[in-house]
Amino acid sequence: MKITFILPVANLSGGIRVVAIYAERLKRRGHEVCVVSIPQRSPSLKDKFKSLLKGNGWLTNQKPKPSHFDNVDVPHQVIDSPRPITDADVPNADVVVATWWETAEWVANLSERKGAKAYFIQHHEVHDYLPKDRVEATYLLPLHKITIAEWLIDLMKTRYSDRNVSLVPNSVDFEQFYAPPRGKQSIPRVGMLYSRTPWKGCDITLKAFSLATQNIPNLHLVAFGSQEPHPDLPLPPDTEYIGQPPQTTIKDLYAKCDAWLFGSRLEGFGLPILEAMACRTPVIGTPAGAAPELLGDGAGVLVKPEDSEDMARAIVQVCSLSDSEWQAMSNAAYAKVRGYTWDDATELFEAALYTAIERWQRGEFSSTTLPEEVNSQQTLT
Repeated sequence: MKITFILPVANLSGGIRVVAIYAERLKRRGHEVCVVSIPQRSPSLKDKFKSLLKGNGWLTNQKPKPSHFDNVDVPHQVIDSPRPITDADVPNADVVVATWWETAEWVANLSERKGAKAYFIQHHEVHDYLPKDRVEATYLLPLHKITIAEWLIDLMKTRYSDRNVSLVPNSVDFEQFYAPPRGKQSIPRVGMLYSRTPWKGCDITLKAFSLATQNIPNLHLVAFGSQEPHPDLPLPPDTEYIGQPPQTTIKDLYAKCDAWLFGSRLEGFGLPILEAMACRTPVIGTPAGAAPELLGDGAGVLVKPEDSEDMARAIVQVCSLSDSEWQAMSNAAYAKVRGYTWDDATELFEAALYTAIERWQRGEFSSTTLPEEVNSQQTLT
């Protein structure tokens, strides 16, 4: 197959990493793969003045930020400006894959020469900071949907009346995320991913940690993230925080913890769950994304949503286990995650692309069914 992935700005987000993995692995399988993305925006004059007034200095045009495609042997074209991607930017192919709600609008408007049209959905992107009507409209577009979790399959069926959606669960790279068998930490230690994005639920996790310290005074917190901690969402004193850690060192952060905390309110999948489990660290998590599917059978602890007290009780429970009991939970987490391999996922993704082509050839999709607002969409948000 000739396969084109259409991206927004390529960066170091988890969603982009998943696309990079599939692009590279599909190429290894003999397919001709390319990626087309847009460049990051330069700060506007308004942005520059706003930064100056806040005391942050005069913003300059930023250098391209690193992305998960920097070391991937797949052709990657970054177009000339942050604008909608059109036919002129995209090679002719067998299938073209949208990877984000805005790219779905662009892919829907491409000519048939660019290939059968697919939509790789890693989240339900109907958030307050996005144009909800436009985002929802993309899930009604005549594109074959590929998604990563059972809850998204159910949502596409019940809310958008699409019963023909391919399920391709995420996996984890066991060459990047691994740890030898171990016992409990000498000082109880839990970890978390720090993010100020509200639906990531860091406020829930931090409150749970604070409550747990009332029972475990020497409890230690490890955290990493792409943002510097902010006064509006402060980390506890003595937190070991690592900003933008090298990808090769993240496994060590997972592996130094007795439990990894996952407090998301909403999540497409929740890759840190798999990554922590691959490093033999049990996860205490809210039922967001794939957590309900991953944390059963003793592989972790599923807690109530929006309930810091329930998470705190689980922290105390896990940290109070005997060494042998903790090792049993650690082994169960590792055994669970070994059932999720990128080889299996790539095979499912490849099959989903063939399904997209077959449906397109059967005439199940037609450009005449595009909503008027998508046909007329010309600008980026």
